[in-house]
Amino acid sequence: MAFTELRIYEVLDGKMDAWAKLMEEEIIPFQESLGLVITSRYRGEADDNLYVWTRDFESEEQRVAQYEAVYQSDHWKENISPLVKAMINLDTMRVERLVKG
Repeated sequence: MAFTELRIYEVLDGKMDAWAKLMEEEIIPFQESLGLVITSRYRGEADDNLYVWTRDFESEEQRVAQYEAVYQSDHWKENISPLVKAMINLDTMRVERLVKG
């Protein structure tokens, strides 16, 4: 079953511009190069620390394979993950799965 993954992040104080730049210039292009479909991304209008984005998957099997390709890659582990950890609160990160009703 196809679904959308909604990712909700709390960006650390003063890091939003750097985070948005990292997403646009590094994270999204890298993930798209591995076949992930990023469908939207937003910054909070009233909450300067809110960043939300979505990705579409055709199946759970596809999600698992694409997670593996991204998050187990040397590029992610060595280059991207340290930056992510320095810019978002991993303890408050939420990931929700959405299906068409």
